[in-house]
Amino acid sequence: MTGPVLSLRGAHAELGGREVLHGVDLAVGPGEVVALLGANGSGKSTAVRAAVGRVRLTAGAWELFGTPGARFRQWARLGYVPQRTTAAAGVPATVREVVASGRLARTGLRPPRRADRAAVTRALELVGLADRARESVDALSGGQHQRVLIARALAGEPELLVMDEPMAGVDLAAQDVLAGTVRTQAAAGTSVLLVLHELGPLEPLIDRAVLLRDGRVEYTGPPREPALPSQTALHPHADPATAPVKGPLDRWTS
Repeated sequence: MTGPVLSLRGAHAELGGREVLHGVDLAVGPGEVVALLGANGSGKSTAVRAAVGRVRLTAGAWELFGTPGARFRQWARLGYVPQRTTAAAGVPATVREVVASGRLARTGLRPPRRADRAAVTRALELVGLADRARESVDALSGGQHQRVLIARALAGEPELLVMDEPMAGVDLAAQDVLAGTVRTQAAAGTSVLLVLHELGPLEPLIDRAVLLRDGRVEYTGPPREPALPSQTALHPHADPATAPVKGPLDRWTS
């Protein structure tokens, strides 16, 4: 397709009766890697949740693959990694079982086929967890849980991959794995939208940055130095022991 694979136009949204988004425009083109940036409370997670249909717009338009969001049904084309949570959600499961659940949008209730098993294996290899496939997810660290969630999204072989704060509170090794995963997906033509607190090792992979402040788009363009606000505040989900002290966005200060 020639138009955006994801778009919000003039998007307004409320949480708890308070307006959080004030006319946000956001688009991701085919094969594009876009970073949605902003300080805590800027509305970036609300914007990305609206973009995948998890927050209802009070005004504005939302489309996926050229189809109005309310009519969109081809969810297998979208891979979504929510803000950091545990991979098992309290249910005993192996790493492979959790990742395999990412195929359900494609397979429905039919038994998995060879192509499904191969997709799960590829996803595990991409995030560096192939050797942990038979282990319980309860045995994994926080960063490894995050990699399982990313692999689950990749197992569905999405055309658009959306990740909400995938680097929050994970160690440098997990950040490098994430960067390698994004690089591989982008090279394969997958569109990627990342909600980030700072760019870190992903900076060279970003085609375009969109900065939110107070629920409004303040900047959109190349990830450079457009006098953006400080991004040094610690993310609420971050582990102070692993959170970076400085990042590429620290130079974007007004």
